[in-house]
Amino acid sequence: MAQLPAATGIDRGHRRVIFASSLGTVFEWYDFYLYGSLAAVISKQFFSGVNETTGFIFALLAFAAGFFVRPFGALVFGRLGDLMGRKHTFLITIVIMGSATFLVGCLPSYQSIGVAAPIALVVLRLLQGLALGGEYGGAATYVAEHAPEGRRGFYTSWIQTTATLGLFLSLLVILGCRMATGDDFEKWGWRIPFLMSAVLLAVSVYIRLQLHESPVFQSMKEEGTLSKAPLKEALGKWSNLKLVLLALFGATAGQAVVWYGGQFYALFFIEKILQVASQEANLIVAVALLLGTPLFVVFGALSDRIGRKPIILAGMVLAVVTYFPVFKGITHFANPALEAAVAAHPVTVVADPADCSFQFDPVGKKTFSNSCDVAKTALAKAGVPYVNEVAPAGTVASVRLGNGAEARVVPSFRGEAMENTEFKPAAAAFGAALKRELQVAGYPAKADLAQVNYPMVVALCTWLMLLVAMVYGPIAAWLVELFPASVRYTSMSLPYHLGNGWFGGFLPTISFALVAASGNIYQGLWYPIIIAAVTAVIGAFTLHETHRSRVV
Repeated sequence: MAQLPAATGIDRGHRRVIFASSLGTVFEWYDFYLYGSLAAVISKQFFSGVNETTGFIFALLAFAAGFFVRPFGALVFGRLGDLMGRKHTFLITIVIMGSATFLVGCLPSYQSIGVAAPIALVVLRLLQGLALGGEYGGAATYVAEHAPEGRRGFYTSWIQTTATLGLFLSLLVILGCRMATGDDFEKWGWRIPFLMSAVLLAVSVYIRLQLHESPVFQSMKEEGTLSKAPLKEALGKWSNLKLVLLALFGATAGQAVVWYGGQFYALFFIEKILQVASQEANLIVAVALLLGTPLFVVFGALSDRIGRKPIILAGMVLAVVTYFPVFKGITHFANPALEAAVAAHPVTVVADPADCSFQFDPVGKKTFSNSCDVAKTALAKAGVPYVNEVAPAGTVASVRLGNGAEARVVPSFRGEAMENTEFKPAAAAFGAALKRELQVAGYPAKADLAQVNYPMVVALCTWLMLLVAMVYGPIAAWLVELFPASVRYTSMSLPYHLGNGWFGGFLPTISFALVAASGNIYQGLWYPIIIAAVTAVIGAFTLHETHRSRVV
């Protein structure tokens, strides 16, 4: 993370505290984007030799590290942080996290050591997930407990900006390695980005070793008021457990879906549903990230003046109100040909409802092979909206393009009884036939880049980033201030990682499943809208304002 300028009004000692604490979240996002961007390459290296069922299990376990295990890491390291100190604990977490990231780049492939390779990868991913569960809470608590009264929102908001740096760092490293290694990237060049994390780790450890313990924790230690059983006090006492649950359902769940919706789902929508070329889609979101990132600090500082609660809840409410028009606007400006085709030749899936599944597949390994699922999957992946029409029981599903006498029909096929080697070519043949008919009907295979209105798409994505900044900029300060110092690390880490790991982490797959089920490319927005709306109501009536509270 770049050194904070003196113009921010933060003295040198506090700049070092913020810088050292933020490096952990840079690591988090660097690894997150690395693993996501290189998932296909990594899968070939570690899962290619196992059977399909075993590969699915390994993929599920590797996925679990990113989302499922983080709350458990919050409990493990939150307890340590409340028992032995903030500094020592988040020094441990960054060593585990950085070492695991580095070791991924050292792992032999399946071809070298067999099934031990995917097992080792899963173990490292689980260690990363556990360490990440303790990293954010430690960083936020440490910075907040160093911050002067009345400036905690401003100080902690700097941590929130590091997702952008992690994104750009990973993209630059991957691009550089691809250019440097060429055809060898998939053989061994992919390891370099993971190995380069050793530099981040060394810098992080060196800087964190220079830091002193949080003054609040040091004061509790000297006064003998440290918690002897943080987990019991944080979760065993109803008064604090109730606050943990309210922080989850009245703050972090909604914050998470607005955050993931504005950054990750927006990119997914532009690239996968609107079929804008990957490079241009990434560039659009990257520019919006650059424009929106300073707003994290703006809203963090503003929350010191008017409060955390009104800004965060207002961000959720604005997301609820504007998501549909904003995403429809993105469609209009990014792929106008799709709009025209939908109006001229609407697509209908004619199927027996019993033949249609809810296609929730968090790890991307499950095969949906019923005739209805085959048709809907192909249309959803092509970004083609459709409506559903009920067919008699037992009917093989079909796709109808247009209405009336000129309508054209593409029949699907029953794939549930097929072996995988038979199903894949059948699905490919169906997809090719459907693609030909869609092109005849005027549906673009890809968005025409010459017709993309880049300024407007960037502007709409920047609005989404503004909402992200509203909900995410002040959240660390709010969580820190909600809980007593003796169990703060444990108490704030758990709702944060439950909200962001589970509610936010599942947003892309749940939203895609909603799109595939309904045929409406905007249907996936209902998930973040409902979660944000419910969270805003619960937060408005149950959580109190904290910006004038003292952190003791």
